[in-house]
Amino acid sequence: MIQFKTIDGLLLRDMVMAGTALLEKNREAVDALNVFPVPDGDTGTNMTLTMQSATREVNSKEFLRADEAANALAKGALKGARGNSGVITSQLLRGFAKAIGGVEKITPVQFAQALQKGSEMAYKAVMKPKEGTILTVARVIAEEAMKQAQKEPDDYEQLIDVMLKSGEAILKKTPEMLPVLKQAGVVDSGGRGLMLIYQGYASVLRGEDLNLASQDLDIADESEEDDCHDLSKPLTFSYCVSFTLNRFREDCDEHDLDSFRRRLNRIGDNVKVIGDLAQADVHVHTNNPGNALEYGLELAEIQNIKIDNLLEMQRQLFRKEENAAAEEAEPETKKYGFVAVSLGEGFSRFFHDLNIDQIVEGGQTMNPSVDDLLSALNLVHAENIFILPNNGNVIFAANQAAELCPSNVIVIPTKNVAMGIAAAIAFQGDLDVRENEVRMNEAAEHVKTATVTYAIRDSVYNGIEIREGDIIGLHNGQIAFSGSDIDTVVDEMMKKMMTEDDELITVYYGADVTEEDAKKLADRLEKRYDYCDVECHNGGQPLYYYLISVE
Repeated sequence: MIQFKTIDGLLLRDMVMAGTALLEKNREAVDALNVFPVPDGDTGTNMTLTMQSATREVNSKEFLRADEAANALAKGALKGARGNSGVITSQLLRGFAKAIGGVEKITPVQFAQALQKGSEMAYKAVMKPKEGTILTVARVIAEEAMKQAQKEPDDYEQLIDVMLKSGEAILKKTPEMLPVLKQAGVVDSGGRGLMLIYQGYASVLRGEDLNLASQDLDIADESEEDDCHDLSKPLTFSYCVSFTLNRFREDCDEHDLDSFRRRLNRIGDNVKVIGDLAQADVHVHTNNPGNALEYGLELAEIQNIKIDNLLEMQRQLFRKEENAAAEEAEPETKKYGFVAVSLGEGFSRFFHDLNIDQIVEGGQTMNPSVDDLLSALNLVHAENIFILPNNGNVIFAANQAAELCPSNVIVIPTKNVAMGIAAAIAFQGDLDVRENEVRMNEAAEHVKTATVTYAIRDSVYNGIEIREGDIIGLHNGQIAFSGSDIDTVVDEMMKKMMTEDDELITVYYGADVTEEDAKKLADRLEKRYDYCDVECHNGGQPLYYYLISVE
């Protein structure tokens, strides 16, 4: 039974942390819901990494107000957004934060309104929204939540119940909305991920397994997050104090711990009190380290005391920055720059040879985040920067990074590295931005591609029966063939792809293919299509045996 009438910043943080923990526990199961039975389904991974970035941001300090916590969550999610599902998740949180601007504690009505605003923002962020996806699940939940909140404006118990029931109901219907889901025998993976997040919200509000969920998430974050001091701005507080409380007084309870946390907030910021009456780790930035220690001593024994002088740390930082600035002059800004996403050493070498300024590692098995792409863009000193996502699931994140970058960024929506290489080759430095954009897009679209991988489960796609372990051939990103061996699948795809107008076949072989086998394949293609030049290169890509481009 939910007793809460409102949700403040600390409670919202705990809800999101539990949702993230539940999503992480079920990450592989969500990945497995990928429509294509290929070994790189990554919706669960992308959503998990996006949400973990959000929780790191909200844990940077203790936000007492709900609007401040929501803004931190939205900021962290956008920075860490990966893949289409991650970017949509970040937009849901962004809309939620916008809706509760100025709100200290969220009522059920305001919560429902925030869900609706999040859904609206997510729909707007997608150029061609499809029903039967995470967007549909988020929209239906928000609509039903609004109806419930209007009927019982003070009841979180009924609101959460409606959210979960309506979400599960619409999730089960997603295969009827998208034929590819029905053929694959799965529900939408992004929708399932969203339901796991909301189930985590419910577990906190209902007091179900909160300690377990929070504990698991803390362990996952521990290796990634150290105490982060922002020393680039004027300091409000001069000392960073941390210590451990244990052996609490026998008469202490959770209310005393909450009171201790509030007292620390009155003398400083960046307050963290993590743990319980068995042991609690304490952190605060303050001008009065002695007061923080005295408050702790009133409750328990103190160990592991550490006090850092932030002013001295800031002085050292400024000295380093001044020395670095003196040693390295600002590089000259050029007219054009390039960023490309690449997965595989061979492909990365190609892009280096094509004078790409920054190469971001990632692709099928690990989509780079918005922050990864933005960091690469910011390292390129150019008025105009072309970015080549080279993966259909990275284009969305590239568009978000482009909006955040101060330079003029042009996203060439390349769906694989072969398209990216063709686009980069088509660039001409003496043409203007628009002419180059048109040339690069045309070059990329002119490339026909075939990829070869293996099936990770039984499935049916476009009438093709697929068994686990089968070799799968994808033509321009769609499953076209399935067979028992690589050579047969390649031969069938090439018959479908080739025309007499084609001039060049390029075979890029992956990390699991030997050079000898790749050259045998290339020689066979050269004999069969003697009117084409055939090239063979080591792409080094994981999971995919071959990427073959035809131009």
